Amino acid sequence: MKVKTMLTAAGLVVLAWTGMASAQVPATTPPVATAAANPAGAPPQVAASAGAAPSASASPAATSVSAPAVKAPIPEFYAPTPGIGQPTDRIGLQPQVTSNGAYAAWFHDGLLLPIITVISLLVLALLLWVTVRYNRRANASPSRTSHNTTIEIIWTVAPVLVLLAIAVPSIKLLARQYSTPKPDLTVKVIGHQWYWSYQYPDNGDFEVVSNILTPEQDKAKGEPRQLGVDARMVVPAGAIVKVITTSDDVIHSFAVPAFWIKMDAVPGRLNETWFKVDRPGVYYGQCSELCGARHGYMPIAVEVVRPDQFAQWVKANGGTMGGKPKPAEVAANAGAAPASPTPSATGAAPAASVSPATATN
Repeated sequence: MKVKTMLTAAGLVVLAWTGMASAQVPATTPPVATAAANPAGAPPQVAASAGAAPSASASPAATSVSAPAVKAPIPEFYAPTPGIGQPTDRIGLQPQVTSNGAYAAWFHDGLLLPIITVISLLVLALLLWVTVRYNRRANASPSRTSHNTTIEIIWTVAPVLVLLAIAVPSIKLLARQYSTPKPDLTVKVIGHQWYWSYQYPDNGDFEVVSNILTPEQDKAKGEPRQLGVDARMVVPAGAIVKVITTSDDVIHSFAVPAFWIKMDAVPGRLNETWFKVDRPGVYYGQCSELCGARHGYMPIAVEVVRPDQFAQWVKANGGTMGGKPKPAEVAANAGAAPASPTPSATGAAPAASVSPATATN
């Protein structure tokens, strides 16, 4: 009887020890076990359909396998250059960095200013001469001449010649501005109340939203006052960039003086302009159409970078170089499963065995 009692007690001890050991197994399972149950990094609902039921006692390390990766910070490559691409103390146009801008600067400084200076001085001289020569004291008996054929021909022909001298380069400049060559890159610019967004349809169709910085942030980053933004529009140097402007609320205007571009962004309408900049750097502009209470707080910052830097920036924003990859290329690069996978014996969905790169495309 004592032997039977001892055997019974020993059996209970063994059973209790076995139960305690089995109860501790989930808590000591390493995180790699979760990865093995969900090798493709599928979302939790996919893993659950494959028979991996979530456990309330699972450690944070085990459940972090399917968490999204932290996005890399968006790089900024250049700091502002004083006197270039921003307002200066000089009288006149900003230094131009595009071929159209250089032609327009020559047209303004080399042709229009001399012509208007000569006309202004001529009119001033005539007024002074008439005032002195034909006042009542110097000319008590005024002339009775009603017309003078020579003078009438001169004041008719001379303005026509001046207008022709202005019209030829003016029409040429308009043609250069509105005849967009074959672009290397297209950027869709959308105006909002009151910020800008930039879409890149040639690079995966991602979007960058650009808001004004605070004065404190401007000072900390060395940005011009009220011109700094939290996300710049980035383009490669030496590329012909086609800009398509529109708006989702009221009329805005996309203007960058150093590029010699200014194009209205009209709701329901697509307008087009272009530029090509060879000098890397940062160039600023503003909305140039009264669009509401915060119209003065819609700065534009365009960063021109090297092609390799542009590729790095596109990748940091989740885009692709050369447009969206074809599905066949995605499957080849990602090592995707066959097109018609055989369902497993457990009835798991085929999507559980697809790699993350394929699942996201």
